[in-house]
Amino acid sequence: MVADRWAQAVRRQLGFGRLLPLGGAAEGAWIVESAVAGVLRRAAAAAVPDARLGRLRISLADPATAAPPAVPAPPSALPVGPLRVEADFAATPARPLPVVADGLRTAVSAAASGVLGVAVEAVDLRATALLESLTADASRTDDVGAATASEGDAEIVRAVCSVPGVVGPLPLFGQAVRIDDGTHAQVQFAVTDRRAVLETVREVRTAVAGVLAGRTAGPVTVAAVITGVFDADLHR
Repeated sequence: MVADRWAQAVRRQLGFGRLLPLGGAAEGAWIVESAVAGVLRRAAAAAVPDARLGRLRISLADPATAAPPAVPAPPSALPVGPLRVEADFAATPARPLPVVADGLRTAVSAAASGVLGVAVEAVDLRATALLESLTADASRTDDVGAATASEGDAEIVRAVCSVPGVVGPLPLFGQAVRIDDGTHAQVQFAVTDRRAVLETVREVRTAVAGVLAGRTAGPVTVAAVITGVFDADLHR
């Protein structure tokens, strides 16, 4: 039934969390919370091997100062502004917890700005468990099985996929490409962390804008939604 499929789609989208702003207001880009969390967990595990991030929540640091984006935003997307990361962590007793927390905070901040291009104003950490040892990190396992789902405009999909660093279209809501009035495109796609995500997004938006500009005489806009950031070592 249509109602059942709609309910499943809503539950799936909610599982990926918020649509967080990527870069500044002029970037016209968002990224799902789960993709950000995956990058932060990988970075933390690599930098601080005696600790693991647990529950992780990302929100606007100050909603009152957030700015509207320069392009039409996807439904439920947050306005543009610095973010706050809140996370629990577990660690072994090998080092003092404040030292471990400092290492995690540094790794999270560096990955957010360097890998993603996400502005993080604060990283709040809370130790919730002390472990004798840590099991192997499972955060490096990626699933791209949905990358061939409902894509939409084939020419724009090809433009998106032509950009280095793009894994492919990965729609979480609707089609991977949505065109409004022939002048605005919203594209959903996954990337790898081999290069800065924001750099990839800028090239995608330029490529898609070029396709739209060839179809209309008026101004065009593009909104990019990153739905997955995958470990480049698993996608050589």
